[in-house]
Amino acid sequence: MAKTLEITLTKSLIGRPKDQRETVKALGLRKMHQTVVKEDNAAIRGMINKVSHLVSVKE
Repeated sequence: MAKTLEITLTKSLIGRPKDQRETVKALGLRKMHQTVVKEDNAAIRGMINKVSHLVSVKE
């Protein structure tokens, strides 16, 4: 079974650069405190690293 990550948007996107807003959107997050479950792979990890100050992650 593949490992999964629970990603939650914890901070607002207001005033953030466009690339960070697009990264959060690509992760499937739209609203504050929304949680999505994604497969743990290098692409998702890279996206999380880019916006680590905006999201919280649980394995």
